[in-house]
Amino acid sequence: MRVVFGVLGPVTAWEAAGGAIALKGPRHREVLARLIAARRRVVPITGLVEDLWDDPPPGAVGAVRTFVAALRRALEPERPPRTPSRLLVTEGPGYALRAEPGAVDAWRFERVVSAAATLPAQDGLAQLTEALGWWRGPAYAEFAGRSWAGTERARLAEIRSHAVERQAEIRLALGLAAEAVPDLDAHVAEHPWREDAWRLLALALYRTGRQGDALAVLRRARTTLLQQLGVDPGPPLRRLETDILHHADHLDLASGPGGAAARVWAQTAAVYDRTVTSGARARLESAVGLLRGLAVTGGAGLEAARRHRLAAIAAAEELGDAELTARVIGAYDVPAIWTRSDDPSQAARVVAAAERALAAISPDAHEVARAGLLATIALESRGTRSARGPQAARQAEEIARRLDDPALLAFALNGVFMQTFHRAGLAPRRDEIGAELVALSARHGLATFQILGHLIRVQARAALADFPEADRHAAAADRLAERHERPLVDVFTRWYRALRLTEAGRAPVAEAEAAYRDAAARLDGAGMPGLERGLLPLASLCLRLRHALPIPVGEHIGWGPYEPWARPLVLLARDRPAEAAEALREVPDPPRDLLFEALWCLAARAAIAVGDRPMMERAYGELAPAAGELAGAGSGLLTLGPVSRYLGDLADALAHHDTAARPRRSR
Repeated sequence: MRVVFGVLGPVTAWEAAGGAIALKGPRHREVLARLIAARRRVVPITGLVEDLWDDPPPGAVGAVRTFVAALRRALEPERPPRTPSRLLVTEGPGYALRAEPGAVDAWRFERVVSAAATLPAQDGLAQLTEALGWWRGPAYAEFAGRSWAGTERARLAEIRSHAVERQAEIRLALGLAAEAVPDLDAHVAEHPWREDAWRLLALALYRTGRQGDALAVLRRARTTLLQQLGVDPGPPLRRLETDILHHADHLDLASGPGGAAARVWAQTAAVYDRTVTSGARARLESAVGLLRGLAVTGGAGLEAARRHRLAAIAAAEELGDAELTARVIGAYDVPAIWTRSDDPSQAARVVAAAERALAAISPDAHEVARAGLLATIALESRGTRSARGPQAARQAEEIARRLDDPALLAFALNGVFMQTFHRAGLAPRRDEIGAELVALSARHGLATFQILGHLIRVQARAALADFPEADRHAAAADRLAERHERPLVDVFTRWYRALRLTEAGRAPVAEAEAAYRDAAARLDGAGMPGLERGLLPLASLCLRLRHALPIPVGEHIGWGPYEPWARPLVLLARDRPAEAAEALREVPDPPRDLLFEALWCLAARAAIAVGDRPMMERAYGELAPAAGELAGAGSGLLTLGPVSRYLGDLADALAHHDTAARPRRSR
């Protein structure tokens, strides 16, 4: 039974499932608290006696041993009698609590607060808000008067104060001043000597339009500091008061990180709205520029960008201007890394509109427009078996290279990448595309396509089992994403790092599954249903097959589009081979995408189990070109291990099948 300890409030312990553990009397709780405060170090029994009693009674040492024995029974109820405790251990002259680093709320809190300083603002705010929610009262609440607890309580209180103030700073930077006020108000009431807390509260009030309240807070700060500490406010508080009285520009909401940009945006948008007539065609092209930016934000922004993109195309077609339509379609050069469309119906409509525009524009029209349409067709045709996608990709690349247009070439190469899945074993080719994208984009400042190139190389190097190089590209993608505010990148790199845990025995299966669940949580609301649906169950299936563990067989598992390939294996796990064989006969050829090899390996495994020779032969033929790759790792998300292992198993099964089928000679 895993035990979790809480000292951010009254000292307590819980089972992993959440139930409280009965710790008996206050002395038992104090022994536990003292050992937690020691942070896995040994506390001599004599030290425990001195900490528990000002005037130790006779038999105090025996009493401490009794308390420890009772705690061990409560914390490890399933431990066999007379076996040593693995949690509350006896060591040398005393005892130590060997809790896991994440099992004590105070230890987790310190780690999260430290890590939050390195995260992007939104992620750091989420982490700090969650961590501050772990506090149930003052640390070691019932032991406030104990000398052993004083230093630890003060240290944790200081870390908490820092976290509250850092949380407020991030909220102010993100334009969430109103959300910062209540917590800061309570914080200064509890810690009236913290000048930075007063400063943040006054600034938050000013940014919510409450100038009078902001000045009143600064006056209250001055009075409090004089009465309680006998000091005047420091320069930051005095300067803030002057700035508020003079409405200094740098105090505005738009003056924080990103604030100047917000001010410019608001002013420019207002001028544009006043000067460009509502029916002007320029508005359509401007709108597409906005949609490009919206698409890389993820979540509702990505979904809205897709929806309004179709509306913009329809509006351009209604105007009957083929070249305008071509520009509106081609200007949406948003990089794409996942090979399954989020909305196949919408993608087909975009392709149809692009084909109409190509047919309508004059043969001598601007070649940039033609290449943009062709690249769009290549991208939006991903995952289909149409010959038009590869053809359009080649034509777009040829035009872009001839024109020596870096941005157009980057867009065209994205289309080429999406059309390099016509057979297995093409990771080296995709790696070349990724390398060219990285180099081209770095030279010409195309940050979003540079990120795409790194992500493509993460996938390709993982497929080729070159994980050090894949790690390097994942880190580069993360750095660029943070610098250029591309939150969707973290979705892919987090999945990659979950995959990384499954390789070379780097982590227990349970830890890898937890990493996959964490990565899947990032997909929730990311606006990418083509990636999200069924991916977590598929990853768990692959992980468990790789380690020869029982696979998930529940009736209500959301396999999504991967259900045909999972179903035969689930039926086999339920000991229903006849139904598995029938289900396998109905399995379609996998889509030509990043999971092509993985799905064929699932089919191969089922075919071997049920003795389906035609399926084994098909699987062998399809997988043979990828003999040097890891199945599924080219997705950057999951893996079933070396393709060569499946080819060997298929070859053995086919040979055995032939031997079994060969009639015996009569003697």
